[in-house]
Amino acid sequence: MTTPTHTRGYFGIGAEGVSKSANVGALLRTAHAFGASFCFTLGAGFDARAARSADTSDTASHVPLWRFPTLDNMQLPQGCVLVGIEITDDAAELPSFRHPLNAAYVLGPERSSLSPELLARCKHVVKIPTRFSLNLSVAGALVLYDRLLQHGRFSDRPVMAGGGGPAPARRGHGDPFFRKTVPTWMQKPPAPDDTEA
Repeated sequence: MTTPTHTRGYFGIGAEGVSKSANVGALLRTAHAFGASFCFTLGAGFDARAARSADTSDTASHVPLWRFPTLDNMQLPQGCVLVGIEITDDAAELPSFRHPLNAAYVLGPERSSLSPELLARCKHVVKIPTRFSLNLSVAGALVLYDRLLQHGRFSDRPVMAGGGGPAPARRGHGDPFFRKTVPTWMQKPPAPDDTEA
């Protein structure tokens, strides 16, 4: 088993109006693998038992799963940016999209699109530059992989074909640095002198 890559921020992913529970299950498993903080469905006819056939990691036991019956019921954490994944003329193409630090990604149903009401609530809309639409979990995996590339810590790609070196070390916090003097509350008291006894 590999060690998950540490990334900045948090993210969640969900789907609106999905009718095939196995697709939701596959999306949940993908989200779990990429380290999602939460998952959600919105107005989806979702059968948890059918979804387990695709979600072999049992995501709902490890990651919060919110099931919102309508858009009016949907609530996201404060500061979490809603990003729609949809093929529209004005959508940003995924390779040139800068992912928000804290985001919730939402995908539409298999044979339709995100509802106009949901698109209106999205701060960003992103499309994957393909010839036609992809399977729900495949589209979700590509978006989360792209996010991982931006917010993860990896070595630079080499100029020639092949793998890069090891990932850069995680930075820790060192001792505080003061430009003038150390504040009195941080100064160490002088050590007692044993010769005074």
